[in-house]
Amino acid sequence: MPKAELSNLRIEWERVRRILIVRLRSIGDTVLSTPSISQIKSLAPHVEIDILLEDWVAPLLEDHVDVNRVIIAPKSVLGRMALAFRLRKSRYDAVFNFHGGTTSAILSLAAGANAVFGYSSYRNSFVYNKKCPSSAEFWKRSTTHSAEQQCALVGYSGLAIETCPKTCLSVSAQSRAFVGDLLTSKLMGFEPGDFVLIHPAAAYETKRWSAKRFAETADFISESGFIPILLVTNAEAGIADEIVATAKHEIPVITNLPLRHVAALASEARLFLGNDSGMAHIAAAVGTPTVVVFGSSNRDHWHPWTDAPWGIVYKPFDCQPCPGDECRKFGEPRCIQEIETSAVVDEISRVLAQS
Repeated sequence: MPKAELSNLRIEWERVRRILIVRLRSIGDTVLSTPSISQIKSLAPHVEIDILLEDWVAPLLEDHVDVNRVIIAPKSVLGRMALAFRLRKSRYDAVFNFHGGTTSAILSLAAGANAVFGYSSYRNSFVYNKKCPSSAEFWKRSTTHSAEQQCALVGYSGLAIETCPKTCLSVSAQSRAFVGDLLTSKLMGFEPGDFVLIHPAAAYETKRWSAKRFAETADFISESGFIPILLVTNAEAGIADEIVATAKHEIPVITNLPLRHVAALASEARLFLGNDSGMAHIAAAVGTPTVVVFGSSNRDHWHPWTDAPWGIVYKPFDCQPCPGDECRKFGEPRCIQEIETSAVVDEISRVLAQS
């Protein structure tokens, strides 16, 4: 984009008082918005930052030190109409849409701000009066991380963003106390910091390493002097049952832990192990060493964004990355199926040695 057009994207930040960030959808997306929030607060500390989230992920940012208000996006059409009215009354100076979908576009426009930022590649891009080129153009390289993609959108507005800081989540004293009591019943004589937190689930089969290999890895963790703990939702309990039944050593299971307490639990772990999922980003954001098993998803775009030691394990295929909803090349997700237990064990050992 020509320099003259880029200059038209800039706003007068010294006049900005309130902004809205629209970040709908998943856990990982929400965690990866925190670098942008940190940059805004660092470079424009006078600005109030509100963020619009879906109800099930909102607890992640309710205690964030740089967020003034977490706003919940209702599911119903009537609820969203009422929300649009409330957003307009809030008189935001600028809106940054980190999502790009239809609902987020409508709500971004409804806020009535003078400056509405989105990427030109977004669906319904006509709603944005500040249409930005790609994050690759901002960072002057072809490959960018999801966190950098969001930071770039803010950078185009004129803030002097030169780097993208790492993810960061706050943990409340209440959550620490709750998790402390929970661990007392799970650690069987071990201390906090002596356990490895494992989340063995993911949205798609192409991103889920096998229960058998998670069980083998859990046995390695037990034999290394740590206690493996499985973290699953009620819907994922079947995966945990299979791992427990297959493993040679006892594995405690924590089921359906409220999301506001997951960050506290992860912060007490010696290491986090899991597939590419939101839970891995939570662990990375609280500074826990992290190992992630990758299948179909984009490793460059979704790897842990943290200063803590981290590692990823994958088997390269020329069809990666792909949408992930199914394996169109082989009929089964060989990219995740063919990752050996030994490769993950080796990466765990490497990351633990660094931390």
